[in-house]
Amino acid sequence: MSLLIHVLACCFGLGSWVAVNGLWVELPLIVKTLPEGWELPSYLTVIIQLANLGPLLVTLMHKLCPGRLKESAAIYSVLSIGVLACILLAFSWDETTVVAAASQSTAFFILTFFLALVDCTSSVTFLPFMMQLPARYITTYFIGEGLSGFIPGLVALGQGIGMAKCVNGTQFSGNLTEEDMYIVQTQYLPPNFSTEVFFFFLAAMMCISLAAFSALNRLPSTFELSTENLVPDTDTVASVCSGLDNPGAVTEGENSNPKRHSEESCQPRPQLAKPGHSVFQLTFIYSMVVWVNGATNGLLPSVQTYSCMPYGNLAYHLSAALASCANPVACIVAMLFPERSLVLLGVMCLLGSVFGGYNMAMAAMSPCPLLQGSALGEAIIVLSWVFFTGTLSYVKVMVGVILRDESHSALVWCGAAAQTGSLLGSAIMFPLVNVYNLFQSGDFCNTKCPL
Repeated sequence: MSLLIHVLACCFGLGSWVAVNGLWVELPLIVKTLPEGWELPSYLTVIIQLANLGPLLVTLMHKLCPGRLKESAAIYSVLSIGVLACILLAFSWDETTVVAAASQSTAFFILTFFLALVDCTSSVTFLPFMMQLPARYITTYFIGEGLSGFIPGLVALGQGIGMAKCVNGTQFSGNLTEEDMYIVQTQYLPPNFSTEVFFFFLAAMMCISLAAFSALNRLPSTFELSTENLVPDTDTVASVCSGLDNPGAVTEGENSNPKRHSEESCQPRPQLAKPGHSVFQLTFIYSMVVWVNGATNGLLPSVQTYSCMPYGNLAYHLSAALASCANPVACIVAMLFPERSLVLLGVMCLLGSVFGGYNMAMAAMSPCPLLQGSALGEAIIVLSWVFFTGTLSYVKVMVGVILRDESHSALVWCGAAAQTGSLLGSAIMFPLVNVYNLFQSGDFCNTKCPL
């Protein structure tokens, strides 16, 4: 039974962010079809931030109407919406409508919003449910959450990318001249399987997560509750606080009065192992949280097309897929080799920012970045994106660990700082990309760059 619960917990965790991660790794194929083109990632960053309405509503329900929101019903709802949205995307992702005399990917944007709503809401519904189980299963859940980025990245690598080649085309105009008749066009070869198949794969992943949750929710009561009493049935919010602030075992006397135990466990506890951080150190930590999340969730994803596409579809494809895999790998490294030194974390944050700065510089130079047309240039941009994502993901994980040990309220402020950074990054980049047009797109075959 224990092995089965571990498998179910891992499969349940797959549904946490698999949809949004899948969208990002599929963008190299999508941007070639949808009318927004290279601007599409900047729209996605804003849509994902708007989807934070979901966890906000869940939090307000817990605060204003404690005990009224049934977590199992909420999880069933969000996972069902995720399955339905993925299936609808498979059939209508390339459908467009005319808005303000311009073709817009309305169906794709609406369905992306619902997918992002599902994934964002999972952050405040999945984990509280998992804390009803013994603590050892929560670690397995986090492994599944990491795989929600790793598996779509691997599938995208197997899907391949439609290699681009330059072919002569014929253009007809009123005055037929030799120059008008023969032009060079970019032609993309098909990938190993279509975008529709990839969206059905995402729907299957969400179905697996839904089935795993249904099985976990029907476990016998002897397996359902933790011996540590992490989650009393009467107060989900207090139970999460109890799990964070008092992970140790509970004596029999304390278990006889769970209400008193949950109240005591949520009281501030002195840190006997090490003193708390100073105001300066906390300011530095929260500044890192804002910057790292702003860079990884808003600033750089908005211009990934501009930094990678000039090097070709293969460079963009590898950058998106491998960067998606780098995130869970960095989390595993953080688990095996934790480093709490603020100096080292600051150095790693600076190093990741250097890689991010190179990516941003190449985007600003689009459509003629450095070393365009060379294998070296392609390798550098791919590695730069992988190291950018990996190093800053490690920093995010370790900062979360530090603030978790500081206090429960510190972890709450960490989440607020992360959302603030993500929102600022998206809000800054959207007008720069779509209104002021500071970043220029180009055509693989027709862009003439100076030597």
